[in-house]
Amino acid sequence: MRTGGRIIGDALAAAGATHAFGIPGGEVLAVMEGLDAAGIRFVLTKHENAAGFMAEGVWHASGAPGVLVATLGPGVANAINTVANAHQDRVPLIFLTGCVDAAEAETYTHQVFDHQAVLRPITKASFRAAPGAVGAMIAKAIQVATSGQPGPVHVDVPIGVAEASFDEEVVPIAVPAEPAPAEGAVLDAARTALTGARRPLAIAGVDAVNEGAGPVIAAFCEANDIPLITTYKGKGLLDEGHRLALGGAGLSPRADQILMPLIGQADCVLLLGYDPIEMRIGWRDPWGPDQTVIEVASVERVHGMHRVSHALSGSVATGLAALGAVDDPAGVWPGREPEAAKAALSELFTADGWGPGMVFQTLRQAMPATTVITADSGAHRILLSQVWRCPAPRGMLQSTALCTMACSVPIAAGYQLAAPGTPVVAFVGDAGLEMGLGELATLRDLGLPVIIVVLVDESLGLIELKQRGTQRANLGVDFGGSDFPAIAQAMGGQGVWVDDVDGLTVAARAALEHDSFTVIAARIGRRAYDGTF
Repeated sequence: MRTGGRIIGDALAAAGATHAFGIPGGEVLAVMEGLDAAGIRFVLTKHENAAGFMAEGVWHASGAPGVLVATLGPGVANAINTVANAHQDRVPLIFLTGCVDAAEAETYTHQVFDHQAVLRPITKASFRAAPGAVGAMIAKAIQVATSGQPGPVHVDVPIGVAEASFDEEVVPIAVPAEPAPAEGAVLDAARTALTGARRPLAIAGVDAVNEGAGPVIAAFCEANDIPLITTYKGKGLLDEGHRLALGGAGLSPRADQILMPLIGQADCVLLLGYDPIEMRIGWRDPWGPDQTVIEVASVERVHGMHRVSHALSGSVATGLAALGAVDDPAGVWPGREPEAAKAALSELFTADGWGPGMVFQTLRQAMPATTVITADSGAHRILLSQVWRCPAPRGMLQSTALCTMACSVPIAAGYQLAAPGTPVVAFVGDAGLEMGLGELATLRDLGLPVIIVVLVDESLGLIELKQRGTQRANLGVDFGGSDFPAIAQAMGGQGVWVDDVDGLTVAARAALEHDSFTVIAARIGRRAYDGTF
């Protein structure tokens, strides 16, 4: 006999979960007890939004689905943003919410609304735990969250179900069968196109990362001398120092000026686990009608952003194995255009004076190669994604589809919690840090030495750029300055202002030695991003 809360906890622990994040309420106390009894540590945060991002950070580090816990009503409403982010950014998240029992809900309305109705549009599925079938339900929830394109699954747990005991067998989590790659005429046509290609080019994205396809893609690109562009989430699928790696793309107009013409010259474009949900509007229909486009994807694409010539279902690994190879790898790209593009990109994003670009360059040199970074939404993220080179996948974590603010610090916290000893740096704008300042206290309480680099320009830099670019008046984008080092020290961490390369280098090296979090506040001034990305 186990309580409903314990059944849920045991299933999540069996799936690899080690932590759950959230804020308690009376309606989830039995759920929390069940998680704790199953060996899953509950971590108190200051906001449910940050709790979801911390759960995501743990997933990036461990591969286990994230667990978010919220009480009914306002707890659920507070988490909407992070659940929507998990849905668009392909994060397997189990969202456990407390609710009153059905009979009680008929005559009791305090804080009560229909959680499932609110969450269905931004989750892969929404379940309500029922007596006698808790194990079957949570096994199904975990399977849905982790299969295909990962995503959030909501589980409403009535108080009575969480507290009551049931004699249920352990229900194993079903492993979905991998879709078989295309056969027959579709595969034959794709093979023929690749075999005869003289200017092949590959684009890879988040699905390739989630499939662990980095080594397969790297071997394929090297064997066929095919250059690789990735989305921002796909950075590191091929070591970005490699001669064939053209870095991340999707949001930078300056990078697009170099990459789009190169794509236009390709005679065979391979889309490898590429989900264009990350890309800006300029990436709609980026190839012409005479170009052959081969897509390898494990799920059907219904986005409508571009056409494909040949769609192969299945994982990237099975798709590439079925495709074969270019017949003359030594003869591809005879004009060496990809090499010229890589050199141009490097020159374009090399900073020569103090500013955000120099901050990123300096820290890339000062930090260990194993450093994992996170980026908040804003102008700094676009430039950082072009400057920072990743040697492996998940070396730079960010919200790339929903592009939400106040995510970088909690993602960094979750990652470091699951991977102690790994240097973790969170890059954030001053507005983004102010939005989630409470989580500095969470870092203090957890004893996490996350390094936070805040770019201080006292403005919503990206929005101000758009405002000026459309010849609108300055409105609602500038704000006063906060003393971030003083705030960090008041909340139990370290803090320092930096205004030059030497000061930043010293601060970074000192931060690596601290056993508490450090806020490095880099003053860059307003309009510092003009012409940078």
